Amino acid sequence: MSYDVSLLDPVTRERLHAPGEVKHLIAGGTYCLGGTVEMWLNITFNYAPMFQKAFQNDDGIHILTGKLGAEAIPLLGDAISRLGNDVVPDYWEATEGNAKKALYGLLALCQMRPDGVIDISY
Repeated sequence: MSYDVSLLDPVTRERLHAPGEVKHLIAGGTYCLGGTVEMWLNITFNYAPMFQKAFQNDDGIHILTGKLGAEAIPLLGDAISRLGNDVVPDYWEATEGNAKKALYGLLALCQMRPDGVIDISY
């Protein structure tokens, strides 16, 4: 199971694309070979306990649902600062470093499209 995190147009609710339709290579549990223009990131549920720690709540990453990318940027920065750096090659391993890496990916998406509304689905 995983979180599908998207940045949506606040009016049409359609998934936004990268500025200038430039492909990005931000990858999660699934990803598009060769990159994608879509503002979307898939993150494993394995990181849920780390997200609860990082966001200091029981809802974890769901605290971002409905927020603009611009509103999420400082929240992501704070969350990232609360996690360790133990990144391991196995993406699925639930380490603070792996969860932090996923949050950095989401932060990058929010920085590219701060006008997007965050939607988290399963």
